[in-house]
Amino acid sequence: QVQLVESGGGSVQAGGSLRLSCVASRTITSRGIMGWYRQAPGSQRELVATITSGDSTNYADSVKGRFTISTNNAKNTVYLQMSSLKPDDTAVYYCYQKHFALSPKYDRDYWGQGTQVTVSS
Repeated sequence: QVQLVESGGGSVQAGGSLRLSCVASRTITSRGIMGWYRQAPGSQRELVATITSGDSTNYADSVKGRFTISTNNAKNTVYLQMSSLKPDDTAVYYCYQKHFALSPKYDRDYWGQGTQVTVSS
């Protein structure tokens, strides 16, 4: 089992910035990714950004140019720097870690407990 602990959420005015952090009990290897998803009230959970152990990144179109995902050298902590925040960014943000096995049926997904981000206009 992998434990993921998020921090850094809060309330901010539109145009402001926040930095989320997530510490994992397990590092990612070449067969893993870490990332962030978010879920707004009444909406499905959606991808925000992911990063591989080789630092390849992927972003949702809605956050490109505003959010930056990164990891530490140990590859057990993932950050999400959020700038130019909009009210539409208001959601619970979840840290995510995926480990790929040789057989897909053994792939494993892990989630943090979530941290609230509220952006007021």
